[in-house]
Amino acid sequence: MRPAKFSVLLAALLAACSPKTYALRQVADAMASSGQSSVFARDDDPELVRDAVPFALKTMESLADRLPDHLALRLALARGFTQYGYAFVQEDADEASDAELAKALRDRAARLYLRARGYGLEGMRMARGVSEEELSGKEQNRNGALAKLTRDDVPLLYWTMASWGAAISQRKTDLALVGDLPAVSAMLDRALALDEAFDLGALHEFAIAFDPARPGGTTPEKQRAHFTRARELQKGKKISALVAYAESVAGPAQDRKQFESLLREALRFDIDQPDARSERLENKVSQRRARFLLAHESDILSD
Repeated sequence: MRPAKFSVLLAALLAACSPKTYALRQVADAMASSGQSSVFARDDDPELVRDAVPFALKTMESLADRLPDHLALRLALARGFTQYGYAFVQEDADEASDAELAKALRDRAARLYLRARGYGLEGMRMARGVSEEELSGKEQNRNGALAKLTRDDVPLLYWTMASWGAAISQRKTDLALVGDLPAVSAMLDRALALDEAFDLGALHEFAIAFDPARPGGTTPEKQRAHFTRARELQKGKKISALVAYAESVAGPAQDRKQFESLLREALRFDIDQPDARSERLENKVSQRRARFLLAHESDILSD
């Protein structure tokens, strides 16, 4: 029996390490790395990226089907669908003058976010055995699940909660989905506890926009603290916190002076300066948002 068992094990190992599987993994590793500081992130032509990203995402989905244990692909898909949904679908919806078109685009954005969330949840299950049921269930179960996560899991945690929160923002009448707000809140708190400086202050920037929707709400002081910390961590490389604070805090507070000042500062930013070149695409997207907000200032601020 012993030689037979060895033969079965050897056959399994050879299958797992076959040239075809090895090649697939090499391609998957390369594609999964196309995130922060990649050729996409450095690009200064959002329309070129808009056209290229769908093919890359569908290729990664095909690879994920063939490589069911490839965690990095799940992270890349969660990140990619979230970023594409925000930069090229949700923004188009906000700028659309036709109500029916805007509604269709918002629905598409929500579907992209939910697809991203699905990949993120799949990755969390693969990495730490954390399930969606635990995260969206009772507080005790949710806290126990999140306690399994480590600092290495923060990127996966961030893109899962970011896509989840974005889906909620596009489907506010979906009560089942809105009921998941406590899960997103807990995930944000856990991520901040593990690595509050993640990705140049991305967690603090997310909190600026998300915290008003928390079950317990927030305060202007807390939002200001998140903004200050995000700006410190962005180190002059990114302007997204300026736009987030203008839209989520200055606008609702009807602070015209601050609203205009923050957005104009964002528009003056030189995206080609050496320190910011690795964030060109995100800064271009942020400047597009800033221009849109200023153009619709009269709709946001009362006279």
